[in-house]
Amino acid sequence: MSTIAGRNRLADETSPYLLQHADNPVHWWPWGDAALAEARRLDRPILLSIGYAACHWCHVMAHESFESDDVAAAMNTLFINIKVDREERPDIDTIYQQALALLGQQGGWPLTMFCTPAGEPFWGGTYFPQPARYGRPAFADILRSVASAYRDKKDAIEQNREALLTALRERARGQAVEVAPGTTALPPALFAQVATRLAREVDPIWGGIGQAPKFPNTTVFERLWRSWLAGGRREAALLDAVTVTLDRVCQGGIYDHLGGGFARYATDAEWLIPHFEKMLYDNAQLVELLTLVWQETKSPLYRLRIAETCDWVLREMVAANGAFAATYDADSEGEEGKFYVWRAAEIDAVLGEADAAFFRQVYDVRPDGNWEHGANILHRNRKPALLSEDDEARLAMLRARLKAVRDTRVWPGWDDKVLADWNGLMIAALANAAAVFDRPAWREAATRAFDTIWSMRGDDGRLFHSWRKGIAKHRGTLDDHANMARAALALFETGGEGRYLDAAASLTEVLDTHFGDGDAGGYFFTAADASDVIVRRTDAHDSAVPSGNGTMVGVLARLWSLTGEQRYRDRAERVIAAFAGEVERNFFPLMTLMNNAELLQAMVEIVIVGPPNDSATHALTAAVHGRSLPDKVIRLLPPDAALPAGHPAAGKGMIGGRPTAYVCRNMACSAPVTEASALTAILEAGSAPGGNEKLPR
Repeated sequence: MSTIAGRNRLADETSPYLLQHADNPVHWWPWGDAALAEARRLDRPILLSIGYAACHWCHVMAHESFESDDVAAAMNTLFINIKVDREERPDIDTIYQQALALLGQQGGWPLTMFCTPAGEPFWGGTYFPQPARYGRPAFADILRSVASAYRDKKDAIEQNREALLTALRERARGQAVEVAPGTTALPPALFAQVATRLAREVDPIWGGIGQAPKFPNTTVFERLWRSWLAGGRREAALLDAVTVTLDRVCQGGIYDHLGGGFARYATDAEWLIPHFEKMLYDNAQLVELLTLVWQETKSPLYRLRIAETCDWVLREMVAANGAFAATYDADSEGEEGKFYVWRAAEIDAVLGEADAAFFRQVYDVRPDGNWEHGANILHRNRKPALLSEDDEARLAMLRARLKAVRDTRVWPGWDDKVLADWNGLMIAALANAAAVFDRPAWREAATRAFDTIWSMRGDDGRLFHSWRKGIAKHRGTLDDHANMARAALALFETGGEGRYLDAAASLTEVLDTHFGDGDAGGYFFTAADASDVIVRRTDAHDSAVPSGNGTMVGVLARLWSLTGEQRYRDRAERVIAAFAGEVERNFFPLMTLMNNAELLQAMVEIVIVGPPNDSATHALTAAVHGRSLPDKVIRLLPPDAALPAGHPAAGKGMIGGRPTAYVCRNMACSAPVTEASALTAILEAGSAPGGNEKLPR
C-alpha cells in the first residue's frame, strides 16, 4: 500500500456501480487524468472495466475475479485498473464498445478493454470467466498473456493500437450527402421502402425482430407504425408487425405483471424469460410507443400497461431530488430474477386453492416451473387476449395479494442516480401520456423532474449528466441536452407554458455553441472542451436509447414550427444531410433520424386558441390527443397571445368568442372549427380541406 497506485480509490465516488467495487482488493481508479498519468508514470497498460449497477454478468465477473485476492494481485501488479460506470460516462463507454466491434467481437457489459497508458485500446472482450469455462479462457490467464504481449511484443501492440485508433477516427463522423436546392436528403418514398424491408424481419407469431434474444426496438416499430399510418392504413403487414409485437411484450414475462414496468429484453424468442433488470429509458420508450399506438387502436391492454408502468415510475423510480432514478438490478440475494419468480406452492399458499387454480391457469404457473429450477415467470403470452371485465378485476385483486407478499422479499438493488438524458425520455413520455389519458399526477411528476434537471446546469447553461447524493457531476453530453430539449417541448405542447419553449431554445443554443460540427451539420456527442476522450464522435446511430442527432432533428423541426425561425429548419436539414449517406450502408440504427425527418417533411401544425381552463378548449385538445398523429406539433394559444408572423395561422383567433382550432399542412390551414367533432373529422381526413392561400415562411 506504499505506492501511489496501491489502493482502491472508488470509495469517494457517488455511482452505485463504482461503490459496488469499492471493497474489491483490486486497486481501482475512476476514469480521469490522475489514472492516465499514473499509467504513463509506470508505463503500465490500462485494464479498463466498464459496467453498470443492474448488470447481471458484471456481478458474475466481480464475484469470480474482482473479489479474488489472487486475480486482484495479478491485476494490481500488471495493470493500472480503471472502473467506469457506463451510465455515468456514456462518452467513454461508446468509444470502447466501438473499438470492441472493430476487433470483430460482439459488444456488451461488462466490457473489458486493454489500453496503452494514453487510453488507446489494443485488445479486449466482454465477460471473462474465472476459472476457464463456456469455451473461454480464464481471466487470470488473459491478464498474464496481455501483460506479456505488452512487454515483449511492442510491434504487434502498436499495430493493433494504430489500426484501432485510425478506424475509430474514420468512423467518428457520419457519411454526408450533397443536397440539391429544393430537395431533401431523405425523400419520403424511402421511409415506406425501409418499413417494408423491416417488416420482413418481424417474427409473425411472437413479434419482435428475429429470434432470441429480443429487444423491444421501439424506434423500429415506430417506423413501421408511421408507415402504416402514412400509407392510408392499407398494409396489414405493418399493422400486424406492431400490434403483435406490443401484445406479446405486454403479456410476456418481460413485463412485471405484479409491479408494473418492463425489463430490458427477453433472452428467448417468446418474450418469456427477461433479463430482469429494469431501465428507466426502456420504460420511457415503451410508454411513448404504446401511447402512440393506443391513440389509434384504443387497445385496453395498451392503456392498462401504460397506466401500470407510469404508476410504477411514480411509486418506485423517484429519486431523492424529485427526478427519476436509473435502474433496478437484475439480481437479488446473488440470484438473477429471484425477486420476481414464483414456485407453484408459494402461489397456492398465498391465494388458496380456488383462486390459485384460476391464477395459475392464466399466468402459466406450472408445478415444475416454466423456467429453470422449478421457478415460474408470470406471463400471459399463451393466451394474450384479456378476459371478461369480472375476471380481470378478480386477477387484479389476486395480483395485489401476491405483490404484498413479494414486497416482503429482499429487493433488487436500486440505482438511484439521476441521469439527465434518461430523465428527458421519461419526462416526455409522462407529459404526453398525461395529456392523452388526462392524468394530472403524471404531468406533475414530469414537471418536477424537469425542474430538477434544469437546476443542474453550470454557469454557462450546460447540463450536468449525473446527480446523486447532492452532487452533480460529469459534463453533459449531446443526448442530455437533446433529450431534455425534447422533454421541454413535450411539456410546452401539452401545457402551453412559455418557459419550456424558452428552455428548449436555450438547450439548442448550448448544442450549437459547444457541440456543433461546423459546416458538417451534425453534433458531436461530447463538447469541444472534452479533454479525456481519445476521439470525439458524431453519428446518428440509435443504441438502447435514441440517437441524439436524430432527436435533434425533431427538436429543431418543432422549434421551427413554434417560433417561426427559419434557421431551425435549415439546421435540421443540415443534420439530416450529415448522416443520410449511411442509409445505404445500414439503415437499421437510423430510425430516430428517419422518424424525425418525416416529422419535418409531413408536419401537421395544430393551433388551439382559447382560455386554458375553458372546457371547450379542453375538448378540442382532447380531440387532438385522441388521434395517432406522430407528426403533429400543437400550439396552445391564449386569446391574447399571437403566433409568429410566418406561421400559416398567424393573425387568426377565436371565432364567435369560442375556443377555436386550426389544422395546417404545407403552409395552408383548414377552416376554423369550434367543435371537437369537427376537429376530429379534419384529423381523420388526413388533410386540411378548404383553407387559405399558402403563405411564405
